[in-house]
Amino acid sequence: MARIAGVNLPAKKRIEIALTYIYGIGRSRAKEILQKTGISPDKKVIDLTDQEVAALQRAVEEYKVEGDLRREVQMNIKRLIDIGCYRGIRHRVGLPVRGQRTRSNARTWKGPRPDKAGRRKRK
Repeated sequence: MARIAGVNLPAKKRIEIALTYIYGIGRSRAKEILQKTGISPDKKVIDLTDQEVAALQRAVEEYKVEGDLRREVQMNIKRLIDIGCYRGIRHRVGLPVRGQRTRSNARTWKGPRPDKAGRRKRK
């Protein structure tokens, strides 16, 4: 099992897919990293040599991933909340931030529907 950027990569998956388990690395960046290191995207994680794992670690270190990236995202959200802009207010209240409709959807953000007032619950 390879451990890169503090994440254990699943051993039986292709390395191209396994790299996406690292926060901040998607499919396109995984392909870019593999092209840079010269490793075949079809190779399984369990088949990687120690030199290949080391090369992947060096390549991933060039990007902001995992803890640093999570911290930066949280600081950006905190900044929006502190300055009181529209997006910050939406974050604070717990509603969709990017213009989605809330009249009929957004149940994930708003929580379960409240019971209708004045109606008895059926048994």
